[in-house]
Amino acid sequence: MGDKILLIEDDLSISEMVRVQFEKEGFIVVTAFDGEEGVEKFSQEAFDLIVLDLMLPKVNGFDLLKIIREKSLIPVLIMSAKDGDVDKALGLGFGADDYIAKPFSMIELIARVRAAIRRSTYYTVSEKEKSTIINIGDLTIDYNNFSVHKREVELKLTSKEFHILKLFISHPKQVFTKAQIYSSVWKEDYYGDENIINVHMRRLREKIEDHPSAPIYIKTLWGIGYKLGDF
Repeated sequence: MGDKILLIEDDLSISEMVRVQFEKEGFIVVTAFDGEEGVEKFSQEAFDLIVLDLMLPKVNGFDLLKIIREKSLIPVLIMSAKDGDVDKALGLGFGADDYIAKPFSMIELIARVRAAIRRSTYYTVSEKEKSTIINIGDLTIDYNNFSVHKREVELKLTSKEFHILKLFISHPKQVFTKAQIYSSVWKEDYYGDENIINVHMRRLREKIEDHPSAPIYIKTLWGIGYKLGDF
């Protein structure tokens, strides 16, 4: 059986094109054509990945992302024609894992879908291999439950933000370039798109730092990269 994808897209022609190509690649595809139907199908079935258009009728993509993230860390790949919407979905706590801009090529979409599923599977297997709770400063990181607490208050980190933080905690003395962060967390080659790293790093700091403009947990080494602060 192939991986199961929930495709939520209100444009019928795009939905049909994507569905046909996905099924040719061996995926099992369930379609929804508005946000309400997306919520319903997400609640009824188990999926390996969700492909989500942001501009949906009835329940928009941002609200749907919130609903999904309250229940699951399933990878979500968004489709949008607006860069501003992409920035919001990736960075403002909505919890998307990746995006593709419209219009897109099916080759790129399929590659991103496979990469997202591969990353999700990798992390699931890795976390089952060990149960570890790490304390650093005021943060408590539970690798097994994908949770982070600060002074006993749970922080709502996205999957990517969690794994970026874990990367630094697991290698406390190492300096990571943006390319290394992308390669380690996204599990694919880095092509110089600094925006995706900048957005995730900014939002992560806004959640874990008391003063994001003067961070203590993840330090910037200008012109080089980032490293964990000294604790």
